[in-house]
Amino acid sequence: MNVKIKLSDCVRPLLLGALFLGAAAQAEVQPLNRVVAIVDNDVIMQSQLDVRVREVQQTIAKRGAELPPVQVLSQQVLERLIIENIQLQIGDRSGIRITDEELNQALASIAQRNNMSLEQFRAALVQDGLSFDDARDQVRREMIISRVRQRRVAERIQVTDQEVQNFLASDLGKMQLSEEFRLANILIPLADGSSPQDIQAAERQVQELHQQLRAGADFAQMAVTRSASETALEGGEMGWRKAAQLPPPFDAMIGAMSVGDVTEPMRTPGGFIMLKLLEKRGGGTQVRDEVNVRHILIKPSEIRSEAETKRLIERLHERLLAGEDFSELAKSVSEDPGSALNGGSLDWIDPSVLVPEFRDVMSNTASGELSKPFKSQYGWHVLQVVGRRATDGSAQFREQQALTVLRNRKYDEELQAWLRQIRDEAYVEIKL
Repeated sequence: MNVKIKLSDCVRPLLLGALFLGAAAQAEVQPLNRVVAIVDNDVIMQSQLDVRVREVQQTIAKRGAELPPVQVLSQQVLERLIIENIQLQIGDRSGIRITDEELNQALASIAQRNNMSLEQFRAALVQDGLSFDDARDQVRREMIISRVRQRRVAERIQVTDQEVQNFLASDLGKMQLSEEFRLANILIPLADGSSPQDIQAAERQVQELHQQLRAGADFAQMAVTRSASETALEGGEMGWRKAAQLPPPFDAMIGAMSVGDVTEPMRTPGGFIMLKLLEKRGGGTQVRDEVNVRHILIKPSEIRSEAETKRLIERLHERLLAGEDFSELAKSVSEDPGSALNGGSLDWIDPSVLVPEFRDVMSNTASGELSKPFKSQYGWHVLQVVGRRATDGSAQFREQQALTVLRNRKYDEELQAWLRQIRDEAYVEIKL
């Protein structure tokens, strides 16, 4: 059976390959690897750029799209590598580390989501031209970047109760349980404080692109070669979004669009953006699953190492297995201020609002059962699933949904601003 999997469907590819030197029969001289960019305290090598360019070319070819010129693609890929490198350096300076246990758990989750065993996953990677070690390296890097963004971006986002209530009372809030849209975008960026001349130049550029798209140009191809969006190398693919998750004025116009339509270029804080509607789904009442779960969280600290934290959560797990009351133990030792006083209870919660590590363990734990200790970006947990239910939209559920939508909307905007900021602040010298 021909099993095909793209690792990029699970994590954004971060493969930084080694230098490959061919063994020539005539022992002719081979060009040495060279630095193509200096990024703060690190460098990007030609071999890394070559590997990523080949990977992107393969992805574009699989979509059946026309390949852009190598020079154009190389510039886009190099810029992506620079942004990733800056984030990885931030992670290193912040002491973010991914343990082998976390990495193995993440790979097992990826295989499970693709309905594969770990061995089948290994074989599928080989079929896609990746070794298992390369995949581990990709996942490790992506997990580091995810945690960097969680600390630097997500934790700065605040949504007030009033914002939630205003959203629920709005027309867009009422539409939240209706359609979802799969979108792609093209971004022509504008730096903060751009001059009128810069703004006019960017507007002319985006209008030219829009005319080419109206004349039949391929949107994904244009995104790869011309867009500065975070998802440019994926053809601008943004995934599935609710209308309410989009910034104005796109939130109001997307519902009236047909599949295949492209919006007029719109000015946003980050620059000029065009969206293409790739697909629609949903509508009507949507029943969602909720889980009643409680947990105990123990965090590493300056006086308690990672290993000591792990040993502590393991001892707490043994006490729970021996029959100690979960609620009382959580009240006395859990370091999650939001749930400790409630005996560790998160009450009925939508799994989609939880971090992946917590959600994956919870989904694999039967009702009434206790999980094994596991780690997330917040620390070490042990959880217990109290019950599961399907709901069609209680007031609490709708408020949680509104909170998630508003946080996602703010996160997208804050992320793009933060990426521009760290790129502007970094020392980058391109050697190409």
